[in-house]
Amino acid sequence: MKQPVRMRQPTQAEIQPVLNALNGGHLELAEATAKTLLKSFPKAFVLYNLYGNALAGQNKFQEAVPAFRKALEIDPSVGELHFNLGILLTNLNRTDEAIISYKKAVNLKPNLTDAHYNLGVALQSKEKFDQATTSYQKAIALEPGFFEALVNLGVVLQEQSKLADAIEVYRRALSIQKDAKVYFNMGTALKNEGKLGDAIESYNDALALNPNYAEVHSNMGEVLRDQGRYDESVKFYKQALALDPALPVANYSFAVYLYDSGDLEGALTHFQRSDFADWQERSLYCLYKTGRFDEFKQGLDALKAKKHSSPFLATLTGHYADNFGTENDYNFCKNPLDFVFHTEIKELKGENSELLAQLLKDIDFADVEKKMQGRLVNGEQSSGNLFKRQEPSFRALGQLVENAIERYRQTFAGENCEFVKSFPKKTEFASSWYVRMQQGGHLTSHIHEEGWVSGALYLSLPTDKKHKDEGSIELSTHGDNYPKKHDNFPTKTIAPAVGDIVMFPSSVFHRTIPFTSDEERICIAFDLKPAL
Repeated sequence: MKQPVRMRQPTQAEIQPVLNALNGGHLELAEATAKTLLKSFPKAFVLYNLYGNALAGQNKFQEAVPAFRKALEIDPSVGELHFNLGILLTNLNRTDEAIISYKKAVNLKPNLTDAHYNLGVALQSKEKFDQATTSYQKAIALEPGFFEALVNLGVVLQEQSKLADAIEVYRRALSIQKDAKVYFNMGTALKNEGKLGDAIESYNDALALNPNYAEVHSNMGEVLRDQGRYDESVKFYKQALALDPALPVANYSFAVYLYDSGDLEGALTHFQRSDFADWQERSLYCLYKTGRFDEFKQGLDALKAKKHSSPFLATLTGHYADNFGTENDYNFCKNPLDFVFHTEIKELKGENSELLAQLLKDIDFADVEKKMQGRLVNGEQSSGNLFKRQEPSFRALGQLVENAIERYRQTFAGENCEFVKSFPKKTEFASSWYVRMQQGGHLTSHIHEEGWVSGALYLSLPTDKKHKDEGSIELSTHGDNYPKKHDNFPTKTIAPAVGDIVMFPSSVFHRTIPFTSDEERICIAFDLKPAL
């Protein structure tokens, strides 16, 4: 039987001119020489590899990719070459293809540390945080002092709401290298855990390394504001803006401070400078509450034409329509009180509920600092994001609330409005916190500007009532001292029981009706994050 003819491979002497040109930095010569040799040796793995390196060294990534692919057709077993191809594809923003190449590299060469790291970076960019975590952990196992891998691992853990784990990883990274950005990230994780004092310490460490880090000054202002240290917070906001007058988050955060303080003219200026988050709605709020109705209506109409799924805009549109007797033409949720949903979490029902007992215990003893809340009378509110903490009771409750949100979603699934049609497919809590009230306690009327669905579940309620509505939640299309021409705004009052949960569009005003008995009212409130 006739044997196939093996094509001759180039000798070392024939390859050497390409190597000399590459090693000498003469990349164009290396490219040309390799290209010429490939005409004589079209199956030479080594020449395609050298040709690809010469092209890549000149940033000719597009041309280098087929050269490396051709080499891998000849010999697909070279892990390093899959890795190099992954780098090229990453540089070309062909991330999905890069991920495939990096995976082949680590399968062939499990000890290729940089390939695990690069795979983690690519997966992180695609928001595949679980997989990115695994890749970073493998890189760190191979190289325990891999600073960049530790930092990125901290970030993806933080993205997955594993705050305690992220903080531990950041501390490990900082033991290797002091870095202002890492201190900043750790401060943010500590803030979200409700550890405001520790967050301030971390931000101070960042500023010790980089005093001109504007974002840190801005975040420091937020934490100090949450602690009720308003004069100090203002100094940090102003310092952030002195360092970077256009910094969006600093302008926005300072505007929120002014907004909450009643300086709506000052808030309007900084919201407009920020061009950040819901700055347009908040600007309209400032115009409306200061009685600049013509400017408000002009801005409202312009924003409605291009922003179709904003709960805050729905609040403003609905109130204006009811107030001035005009048509509400914003089909987000025209009758929001029809979307109030009152149900129960059965795991919290009954005197023998172990989860209820544990939640009340954890609220008493968890290391969570209090957040100053100007609308709260005779009570305290937790800082951070309760459902993202490490206590099993809060995590379990977060899952039960997710289940209740799914029931909410299914209940209104057939409704023809943007609130339902654009309902977030992924349940992610923008925030969650507990509120404890004592005798006379209440929250004044407000909305949750940054939510989609808001809600409260009840762990303890006053029972000795002089009036049936004491301690109840009242919902309305009017509140927050909005300007009003009449008193004909609809309201709905719900007197919940322990274990009940009440959910409603975040566009709805709500308040707590004060109670007179010497008892405690404890609820956990939350906001479902809007879809991006």
